[in-house]
Amino acid sequence: MNRLGQSTSPYLQQHRDNPVDWWEWSDAAFEAARERDVPVLLSIGYAACHWCHVMAHESFEDEATAAQMNASFVNVKVDREERPDVDAVYMAATQALTGQGGWPMTVFLTPEGRPFYAGTYFPNRPHPQLPSFRQLLTAIEETWRDRRPEVLQASAGIAEALAERTIPTLDGVPSPGLLAEAVRILAGQEDAARGGFGGAPKFPPSMVLEFLLRHAATPSETASTAGGIADRTLTAMARGGIYDQVAGGFARYSVDAAWVVPHFEKMLYDNAQLARVYLHHWRLTGSPQSARIALETCDFIVRDLSTAQGGFASSLDADTDGEEGLTYVWTPEQLVEVLGPDDGAWAAELLAVTGRGTFEKGTSTLQLTRLVDGTPDADRWTDARARLAAHRAGRPQPGLDDKVVAAWNGLAVAALAETGVLLERPDLLEAATRAADLLLGVHLVDDRLRRVSRDGTVGAPAGVLEDYADLAEGLLTLHATTTSETGAARWLAAAGSLLDVVLAQFLDADGLHDTPADGTDAALAAVRRPADPSDNAYPSGTSAAAGALLAYGALTGSARHTEAGERALGVTKALAARSPQAVGWGLAVAQALVAGPREVAVAGPAGPGRDALQGAALASTRPGLVISAGTPDAAGVPLLADRGGSDAPRAFVCENFACRLPVGTVAELTAQLSS
Repeated sequence: MNRLGQSTSPYLQQHRDNPVDWWEWSDAAFEAARERDVPVLLSIGYAACHWCHVMAHESFEDEATAAQMNASFVNVKVDREERPDVDAVYMAATQALTGQGGWPMTVFLTPEGRPFYAGTYFPNRPHPQLPSFRQLLTAIEETWRDRRPEVLQASAGIAEALAERTIPTLDGVPSPGLLAEAVRILAGQEDAARGGFGGAPKFPPSMVLEFLLRHAATPSETASTAGGIADRTLTAMARGGIYDQVAGGFARYSVDAAWVVPHFEKMLYDNAQLARVYLHHWRLTGSPQSARIALETCDFIVRDLSTAQGGFASSLDADTDGEEGLTYVWTPEQLVEVLGPDDGAWAAELLAVTGRGTFEKGTSTLQLTRLVDGTPDADRWTDARARLAAHRAGRPQPGLDDKVVAAWNGLAVAALAETGVLLERPDLLEAATRAADLLLGVHLVDDRLRRVSRDGTVGAPAGVLEDYADLAEGLLTLHATTTSETGAARWLAAAGSLLDVVLAQFLDADGLHDTPADGTDAALAAVRRPADPSDNAYPSGTSAAAGALLAYGALTGSARHTEAGERALGVTKALAARSPQAVGWGLAVAQALVAGPREVAVAGPAGPGRDALQGAALASTRPGLVISAGTPDAAGVPLLADRGGSDAPRAFVCENFACRLPVGTVAELTAQLSS
């Protein structure tokens, strides 16, 4: 066993028995490189990554390759999900040096941490476009030995260039006109025939869809355009192979442009975001398909990703027994075997399972070829789906990366809490509450957030900006959805504490950074302090912080938090009309700001009457709505101050520092929120 045997990362644990003398990312590793006068070989990946497994089997498990690595390098293995700050800095270097990026990522560094060569996957044998990994090692060894001054000069130049690369930012927040222009640009980029944006591979545009739904809910000339894009994409994904038609949940992406064949890994962050997007689509349109997808996706999260401690695991692997898709794909004969001749043939037609197949070896992914919700096929499909799920559970299953990541659990808390309340599934709200309890009880150490835990043991990596911001988002959603008065005050206070750390540690004159002022590693600082405000597979720390800060400011009246949230939207303003897909969550936050904020205080004694008013507020499609519910003048809930005067529950709708007359019925509240 090498040094990775004590890691909290399942990905690093996968490499614990490699003959490579791996180090975790640490100051000690770089000190060892300085003492030995050798470069650092940095390998970054994650547990659900298919090509990471391939390179591990081909090279890191090979004795001769490991001996060469150990002799000439200090070898550092990083889980990108555990250390997104490290990943972000060296991904920028890899993209700058090669024009592309991906995982596994292989970067060679000076003992100070500056990169001088980078790539992704390298095979164990030479390919026409790639050297073998051992050939590369030999070339780096010789270059370090014979051309050291050139290496050091190049690494210094690369670090300087990366430090100077910044995404532009503007003062002020995006205007309604700029948001409408972003919609028009997205309409020009849409794959209208197949849904989504661009060609293969095609990723779920979760954050862009949330922006489009919020824009569609705000009266404007481009509202219907935004709604149409969202409708087409959400329908295509819901019926495509990227969605697990049998057990719920979305795969990471589709390898084709039509959502037919997924890359089979399932990530918590994708499913948390998509569950919420489908819920909001149902809230806006009443789509029964979207309600079903939201519930099934939440059920997947709770059923397949729950940990014993109440949190949610990071991902399910892309591979099963070293083969992609083994758990999920079907032939017509297999459907008949499970469902019988009549239902099997019917299911094959419904699910586009053919003798030729849509995947490999004559197998097919499952696609719904037509709408089933609310049709005569609905009950038949529900029964067939249950039988297929029971049979599939007996197949080999993909591996689970069971580390708990604070940011992604924050996203899941928000999705489960909202879905649980709006679709009347209290068990989902309870699951969200358990996860929040774990994060505050285990991940919060000396009032500072740690990024990961496993088996109830917190890991060493400090929380980054997205951890604080996404957890605050989840806690603010729990504040809005809970019917417990002590819970409402507790979640709001906890969110405020996290956001105070954001203001104190992550914000300076240059804006928001991804790492705290007192927690940026020396090796990273030699390149640049991480600060990437563009959204990727999930909200950037900057855009997530903007949303949480603005919501908290609206709930508490804190100008300090509101001003910081508005300032964080400067990059969204700069990119909205240039690269709107890169700032999807920032656009969603900006749309909420433009349409609001609007505060709703539901005050009165606990009971069905107050719950009904709270539910009506949550059902509003108005972006920028924040909600507090409880007894008048409840401690720790500023919106409820001075809301007495009646023994019956009442709702107060406030906007622009003025409140309307309180109302006591759902109909009256709905009318005020709709105006």
